Amino acid sequence: MPYLIGLLVVLAGAWFWINRARQAAQGAQELADMAGDVLSAARRFGFRRRANIHPVESIEDTGLAIAGAGMAFMELGGLPSAEQQDALAISLQSRLDMAKDKADEALIIGRWLVTECGGAEPAITRLSRRLYRMDTGAITPLMSVLKDVAGANRGGMSDKQRDAVEEIARAFRVR
Repeated sequence: MPYLIGLLVVLAGAWFWINRARQAAQGAQELADMAGDVLSAARRFGFRRRANIHPVESIEDTGLAIAGAGMAFMELGGLPSAEQQDALAISLQSRLDMAKDKADEALIIGRWLVTECGGAEPAITRLSRRLYRMDTGAITPLMSVLKDVAGANRGGMSDKQRDAVEEIARAFRVR
């Protein structure tokens, strides 16, 4: 009887570790797929990373910069809800005349840009300055997108989001 119990324990342990290994492999595959999504979206936008230059400085598409700023603005309000993410995607589609696929790809790259900047606050500063250098008239669609994102937030704008709007105004030299 003790041998039978020992055999069952060994089999249960082997089953447990095999399942853990499968789950780890599946998690690694999902990460690789996500990285592939970012790379393919970047290629479709014509984004090329240059050596010794921050990725934000490599942006040449205002829609991409606005998507990144919208993503950062949304994160400043706390953990983004599904409604906020949908509002940002719909706003990009309507305000910038983007197709749904292109808006989704812009959000993927925008999230990556926010991560590369080291968080939402530095991303707002860097992206708004880059956007100003690309097109001074881009403040209108940017503010429209941010207004749509803030409207999706039930509690209104947070203090950090208000500070971000002030930072954008400084970057665009509005006062």
